[in-house]
Amino acid sequence: MTNLQRIELLEKERTLPRKEMRALLESHTAQDAEALFARARAVRARVYGKAVWLRGLIEFTSHCKNDCYYCGLRRGNARAERYRLDRTEILACCKNGYALGFRTFVLQGGEDPFFTDARLAEIVRNIRTIYPDCAITLSLGERSRASYQALFEAGADRYLLRHETANAAHYATLHPAALSFENRMRCLRDLREIGYQVGCGFMVGSPGQTIDCLLDDLAFLQAFRPEMVGIGPFLPHKDTPFAAEAPGPLEQTLFVLAVIRLLLPTVLLPATTALGTVHPMGREKGLLASANVVMPNLSPVLVRKKYMLYDNKICTGEEAAECRFCLQRRVESVGFHIETSRGDPA
Repeated sequence: MTNLQRIELLEKERTLPRKEMRALLESHTAQDAEALFARARAVRARVYGKAVWLRGLIEFTSHCKNDCYYCGLRRGNARAERYRLDRTEILACCKNGYALGFRTFVLQGGEDPFFTDARLAEIVRNIRTIYPDCAITLSLGERSRASYQALFEAGADRYLLRHETANAAHYATLHPAALSFENRMRCLRDLREIGYQVGCGFMVGSPGQTIDCLLDDLAFLQAFRPEMVGIGPFLPHKDTPFAAEAPGPLEQTLFVLAVIRLLLPTVLLPATTALGTVHPMGREKGLLASANVVMPNLSPVLVRKKYMLYDNKICTGEEAAECRFCLQRRVESVGFHIETSRGDPA
C-alpha cells in the first residue's frame, strides 16, 4: 500500500491498521504531506467551512505544586517568576476580551493550591453571570472528581487536560513518581462522565517519544474521542531537566495534526502558540494542515513573560487587542476568517 492509498483509506474509514499508520508516520515525502494536508483541509471545510474560532487565554497563575520535567513552571524551578491574578483582574481580562469579540474564555494555570474549589467556583459563577453567552474553558490540571463536578455546576463548559502521552512508560519519563499515568486517565474519564467538552493532547518530539508512543496517542484519541485536541512541538525550557533536548520537529507536528483531523473530522484543533514559536509562520502552517482554533492571549502584559512553559514564547509583549488583530490578519492571510461565536464542536 502506498502512502497516498493510506491517506485515502484513513479519510474514508477514519482509522488505519496500526502497521499502516506506522508506515505512514515513519516514511512520508513532502508530496505525501501536501496530499494529507489537502485531504484534511477538505474534511475540515465540509464540517466547519473556513471558520477559525477565537479562544481568549487568561493565564491567571504561574504557581504549580508539580515538578514535571518539561515545564518551566515546575515547582523546582527557583528562577520562575510567580504571580496570581485575583478575581477582579480575571474579570477585567474577560471584559476586555468580550469587547474584542471573544466568546470563549480559557482560564489556564498551574496546579496552584491557593485556588481552592470555592475560589475557582466563585470566579466561574461571576463569569457565567456577566457573560451568559460565552463558553468557559478551564485548564487547571489534575483535580478530584468532586472538584471537577463543582466547577461544572458553577458554569464551566469545557476542560483542557493534555494527556501528554498515552504510553505509560513514556509518561513516567516525563513526570516525577508523584504523578501517575493512571490518575491522568482517571481525570479525563471523570471530565467526560460529568459532561464537559473535553480537550486532551500531547507534545510531538518530547524526550523519549517513539513512533510507538505516537501510535498509542492516536489510538487513544480514536477511542476517547475528545472534542478538542491540542498538540504542538516539544519546546525545551532552560531551567528544566530537559534544557538540552532538541525541539520537536515542525513537519512531524503538522503531519500528526492532519492525521488527527482525518481520524476525528469534527474535532476542534488549535494552531498553537508553540507552532508559532518554533517557526515564524507556524500557526499559518497549522491552519493549512487543518487547525481551526487560535488562542490570543488576554493576560495582562505585565505577567505574560512570567508564564513561561518553554523558552522564547511568542506574543509576551503584546496587548490583548494587538494579539487578537495580529492573529486575525494571519488567519486571513491563508484564506480563512475569524468566527466570534462560542465555537462548539459540530
